[in-house]
Amino acid sequence: MGFVKEFKEFAFKGNVLDLAVGVIIGGAFGKIVSSLVEDVITPLILNPALKAAGAENIAKLTWNGVAYGNFLSAIISFLCIAMVLFWIIKGANKVNKKEAPAPAGPTDDQKLLAEIRDLLKSKNNI
Repeated sequence: MGFVKEFKEFAFKGNVLDLAVGVIIGGAFGKIVSSLVEDVITPLILNPALKAAGAENIAKLTWNGVAYGNFLSAIISFLCIAMVLFWIIKGANKVNKKEAPAPAGPTDDQKLLAEIRDLLKSKNNI
């Protein structure tokens, strides 16, 4: 019975549940970002650039019999996804940015201690 109780306490801790929710939302968000890159950015930006470079079908690129096109395509997709995530996070940080509160003046205790310090300094200098 001890093992079941111990596992139940572990599995239903707040951190484990938060992590599970984060993974699920992360997976859904990953699909959104992938769709944005594959369905919007690639047709609008990447395809015209590849046509201009004469490499319309990047997956079929080879060099000395080595097919490196899929690898190159994966790198380009990664860079596009990273750029989109950078823009999203930068925008979210701008929205969530909180102004730092102005530093408060010294408290009454601090003022009193400063006065005592100044009085002691003036007595020692006499």
